[in-house]
Amino acid sequence: MKELSIEALGHILNAEIAHGNSGHLSVTGISTDSRTVKAGDCFFAIAGERFDGHDHVVDAFGRGAACAVVGRDVRAAGPVLKVEDTIVALGDLAREHRRAGGYKVVAITGSVGKTTTRQIVHHVLSGHFKAHQAQKNFNNTIGLPLTLLDAEPDDEVIVAELGANQLGEIAYLTRIAQPDVAVVTNVHPAHLAGFGDIEAIVREKTSIAQGLAEDGVFVVNGDIDILTAACRRLGRPFRTVGKSSEVDYRAEDVVYHGLRSRFRIRGTPVELPLPGPGNVDNALAAWVVCETLGLTIEQFACRIRTLPGVAMRAEPLQIGTLTVLNDCYNANPASMKNALAILAGLRPKAEGGAKRRTVFVCGHMAELGAQSEALHAELGRNIAHAGVDLLIGVGEAAKTTVAAAREASKHDLQTVCFDDTAALCDNLGRLVREYDILLVKGSRAARLESVVQELMKDYG
Repeated sequence: MKELSIEALGHILNAEIAHGNSGHLSVTGISTDSRTVKAGDCFFAIAGERFDGHDHVVDAFGRGAACAVVGRDVRAAGPVLKVEDTIVALGDLAREHRRAGGYKVVAITGSVGKTTTRQIVHHVLSGHFKAHQAQKNFNNTIGLPLTLLDAEPDDEVIVAELGANQLGEIAYLTRIAQPDVAVVTNVHPAHLAGFGDIEAIVREKTSIAQGLAEDGVFVVNGDIDILTAACRRLGRPFRTVGKSSEVDYRAEDVVYHGLRSRFRIRGTPVELPLPGPGNVDNALAAWVVCETLGLTIEQFACRIRTLPGVAMRAEPLQIGTLTVLNDCYNANPASMKNALAILAGLRPKAEGGAKRRTVFVCGHMAELGAQSEALHAELGRNIAHAGVDLLIGVGEAAKTTVAAAREASKHDLQTVCFDDTAALCDNLGRLVREYDILLVKGSRAARLESVVQELMKDYG
């Protein structure tokens, strides 16, 4: 971030400086973790579920912090700026930093595909601009401000991700980001415990337009009627992407070939090194962003061909003779459906012509509220219809999925269920065969990445 005097910081946050003379000290960075504070950082003391940053202000100064922003009285060895709410203060600082910056901001939200779309946009734009993107999935009231504040003065484009699990978060975040281009990848049942129903999700996701610049570009998935209807009610122009004939930007001649996808945009062939229909939609949205910022379709197609895999998002791994789709980051009904479509397309013959089994290691889908049991049962029926050979359920909710899959199956579907991931890892050796094709997917709480690690240890 651009160097800022402590006095100027206090003015932005409407905070008085206490506990020490700021002198001519300046802030050169922002930190919310006392363990990683560097000399010159401003430490924001944030109270979380497990830790309270106010308990670590002394540690932050010990590591060279220039000052600290706090929400209550603390013992400190340097300048302290007291505010009403440190998270709101962090957002206020990020909003001012963004307002003063000379860069463009791309903001991406949606039920599924936010991170992958962000990675595609950043990868393509990085070949033509000095571009900065969120670290990991920094998309909440802490992560988004940190993404903006981490930008360097000479950055030309910031690619940000906006997430939410309750009403009002996207509107708050978009007013901080003030995007030049806003994208809604899709809307599907997700975080229903916080939103209640799909209509609330649509309102939340489309609220990204509230922070969009007056001449900004708004991009949405045009194949989802409830989404486009909501956008029309907003009364501002928007562009649509998808596979239907009515959209503004359409993927044509789509072919899914193993772990890659091929399609055409306005006659130009695009080779996408990611599998599945969801990723084609993500790439289309990314193209509209890149076109808006001045790239040609030829430049886009050339650059996207070199896109690396996105960690733990249908990430293809070859582990010995096993083909593994590592999709452990999160799960909701839509992302499960996308992952099953990818798995169903990966049925080549093994060496010698023997059929390769498809195996689904299935964790639970979190935050679905009252609809959780019904949606887990629906997932089971989808698994059966996808022709999966072996279904391995992990956790209590997955038992509903396994039972529904068994009932709906019209083929020899093998099933087994474990109480937790550790129990599954202890039994992997007797379940997995050479040349299996495995999809490993569930919500973060399941920690299914340990299954992938176990496979690497045993088969790599």
